[in-house]
Amino acid sequence: MTRWIFPSPIEAGEVRRFAGEAGVARFAAELLLRRGMSSADDAAQFLEPRLKSLRDPFLLPNMAVAVERILAAIDRRERIVLYGDYDVDGVTSLTLLTRLLRAMGAEPACFLPLRADEGYGLSPDGVARCVSEHAPQLVIAVDCGTSSVAEIAALKVQGIDVIVLDHHECKEALPACVALVNPKLGDDFHYLCSVGIVFKVAHALLKQRPTESFDLRDCLDLVALGSVADLVPLRGENRVFVRRGLVQLAQSKWIGLRALVEVSGLNAPFSPGNIGFGLAPRLNAAGRLGTAQDALELLLTDDAGRARTLAANLDVQNRERRTVEEAVFQQAEAQLVEWFDAARDAAIVVGAAGWHPGVVGIVASRLQKRHHRPTFVVGFDESGTGKGSGRSIQGLSLVAALDRCADYLEKHGGHEMAAGMTLREARFAEFRQAFCACAREILTDEQLQPRLHVDAELTLGEIDYDLLDEHESLQPFGMGNPQPLFAARGVTLAGEPRVMKEKHLSLILRQAGDEYRAVWFNSAAQELPRLPWDVAFQIERNEWQGTVTPQIHIKAVRHAD
Repeated sequence: MTRWIFPSPIEAGEVRRFAGEAGVARFAAELLLRRGMSSADDAAQFLEPRLKSLRDPFLLPNMAVAVERILAAIDRRERIVLYGDYDVDGVTSLTLLTRLLRAMGAEPACFLPLRADEGYGLSPDGVARCVSEHAPQLVIAVDCGTSSVAEIAALKVQGIDVIVLDHHECKEALPACVALVNPKLGDDFHYLCSVGIVFKVAHALLKQRPTESFDLRDCLDLVALGSVADLVPLRGENRVFVRRGLVQLAQSKWIGLRALVEVSGLNAPFSPGNIGFGLAPRLNAAGRLGTAQDALELLLTDDAGRARTLAANLDVQNRERRTVEEAVFQQAEAQLVEWFDAARDAAIVVGAAGWHPGVVGIVASRLQKRHHRPTFVVGFDESGTGKGSGRSIQGLSLVAALDRCADYLEKHGGHEMAAGMTLREARFAEFRQAFCACAREILTDEQLQPRLHVDAELTLGEIDYDLLDEHESLQPFGMGNPQPLFAARGVTLAGEPRVMKEKHLSLILRQAGDEYRAVWFNSAAQELPRLPWDVAFQIERNEWQGTVTPQIHIKAVRHAD
């Protein structure tokens, strides 16, 4: 059963004071106070994030050395290769850096490893193919490389310099590269993903060598795209990037990105949800089932016809990806029926031969959300090598847990909440036992109980256009700045619920004489509790035929007792 958690009350006078100083409504004042803001200046910086607030890019570790080496490579006309990752963060990073270096007089080559054959990052196979195809003098590894000690040492022996621009966790052994620009080496900017770091590198390069033909603001849509897709927290400079980037997306300079928006059926004004559920899955589809080259070419092309063709291809690949993903998800659920006991097991580990490595991460995310357990999904190839992807819950660091299970793994890495690993099929059962035991030891029963965190209580009568405007001012919502979840108590219904499209419910909620229409997605098959209800909901902007209204989207209901 899901536990509803209501926020601790804040003294009413403090809320009134802050609301007056910041010029916001009561619920917004409560929310901002709970998210660590206490002054009008804090609120202003959050509500109106500005590019002028971006800090000196040279505050990032090793930035000066990286910039000096890149400019030297441009001046000496060296062969530069941008070695990226096949996800949206990697592809947008390569796109931004390529466009800047071209404007500065270089013509870098781009290299993307093959997910199925070469795996993630600077793998031996990927590096060997890169060197064979491009004979680089300088490799700029983006969104990978922090843990590639042996691979970078081997490149150094061949006389090839390497710069790493990455945001993954730093282990004790670091690569002997020219410069490792990774925020985790310092005390700040830890929230940046790789495209955010590349933006900072671009800013630093332009500070050293201004280039009139290149406006870095034109790339903010790429930065927003990569940042939202990589699920980094939308705080600090990320909030600036995404807020401004969503505006830039509506007037994007990039033909390929405009074609992707069109094939996705999206319209301005854009939200992080448009990226997370519309644009990013299509860009990711190419790298999941094959090569990410189509996604990179789409973002780099200046040919409108080619852009339309590539965007249409990515749309088809995304539909194929969904089919493959659903098949793996259903097979994984069937495995859980055989062994998983929610009262006993603190983690989920499933795997099978033939599961496509490009969808195991998505399936892991779906299983984690459904069962509220740290989850690994592993797909094995014909040789018995398994590639797995994991998603966690609060309280368990996947990186730390995998370190404890390292004896069963070929390699592993990632973040606290998302990680990847490789193992042999013969060690799968041992790994599952060890990982589940580790989770059971670390996580408490309370942490294993699903939670629903309410941000503020509202009455239906408080939901109006002014509240919608206040709500919209808190955008963009995402990791680190979740969309507010409200609760209304003692709610009844004005009529029977109406089923829409065989799976959704449309309801008219009634509370103290006020009525409001609400939508509850994917709830038609649920058994409804007896009235009256407590209703947990979010507010959405609904625009129809030029009219904008607030709309209630129900997330959960319970009997009001």
